[in-house]
Amino acid sequence: MATLLILVIFTAYIGLGVPDSLFGTAWPAIYVEFGLPLAAQSAVTILIYAGTITSSLLSNRLINRFGTNIVTAISTSVTALALLGFAFSNHLIFLCLSAIPLGLGAGAIDVAQNTYVANHYNARIMSWLHCFYGVGVALSPVLMSVGIKSGDWRTGYLLACAVQSVISIITIAAIPLWKRVHPNQVLSVEEAKERNVSLLTLAKIPAVRATWLIFVFSCGIESVCTSWSSTFFVEAKGIAPSLSAIITALYFIGLTCGRLVSGIVANKLSPWKIIYCGCGLIVVAILLISIPFGSIIPACVGLFVLGFGIGPIYPNFTYLTPIHFGERLSQAVIGSQMAVTYVGVMMFPMLFGFIADAVGTFIYPYMILALFIAFFISALLLKNSVKTGKNMLK
Repeated sequence: MATLLILVIFTAYIGLGVPDSLFGTAWPAIYVEFGLPLAAQSAVTILIYAGTITSSLLSNRLINRFGTNIVTAISTSVTALALLGFAFSNHLIFLCLSAIPLGLGAGAIDVAQNTYVANHYNARIMSWLHCFYGVGVALSPVLMSVGIKSGDWRTGYLLACAVQSVISIITIAAIPLWKRVHPNQVLSVEEAKERNVSLLTLAKIPAVRATWLIFVFSCGIESVCTSWSSTFFVEAKGIAPSLSAIITALYFIGLTCGRLVSGIVANKLSPWKIIYCGCGLIVVAILLISIPFGSIIPACVGLFVLGFGIGPIYPNFTYLTPIHFGERLSQAVIGSQMAVTYVGVMMFPMLFGFIADAVGTFIYPYMILALFIAFFISALLLKNSVKTGKNMLK
């Protein structure tokens, strides 16, 4: 039973990844068809992430009230319906309308799975959970490439919707399984009140503020890569949209491999050591992507290495949350991490879009470098805050 539940959790996290890389991969075809400027992508992504932020902030109460199983099943079903909406869109307005439920569903899935695994399993399972997210985001560009070749970008969304629908059915069928493996997931009124810590209260803890910055900037790197890698290779490297979708998959394959390896070495290396190794790989990747002339092979290799390096960052910092803040605060902190994360995830692709419109998409690796520097400084601040005891409520 316990092993089966882990498989269900992993499958649900594939469902979180499936929609995340679709829009960025499809955008080179969408904006040409609709006659839109590059920066119009921001209208859709802002709504996706606004929905994600909202559900992340509400998730603590929803999980305490209904349980992780119900929240996961409903949220996955909502995202499947949202993908269907994208598939039948013929105007920017319909893309925007479909973006709202997509964001609401994604935020709830993210917080529910991360909190559950952080509190019930070890660092290896956490890394492998996010490895399966990588499976989802790596699959999406392939589905979109098949869709574009066989019809148009809408076919890619229909294929993704079919995958997400199967995952939704699995999570619904598995609702009783969660109760058998870990009963009493729905808290009493008194327990729920104790764990419903406000955002303002959390903001008073220096270590929480530092971890917010970590998630904002590290996931900012992920979001820029997810949203703009395909366009960078089309606009700056002269690659066809269908081929750029395949090249973009290298980033997500790297992301998946990085998290897989992180899980394998979790018993030998501490989370912080794994994080530092990832940081070194990110620096190497930026150098490779920045090479301006000659073959595109260095940039392709760099994209894979970038995914491999950034991959372990998110799961390891999430796993460290109960360790840094204790079980009582962990669910509220993780919910807040997801919320502020998506502020950055929403903001940085939009910022890149405006900069790219003004100066060109060649700015892509330099944007990643700036975000990495900010992330690394934030990580050092967190480590110092925990070391000096600034990680708990007074």
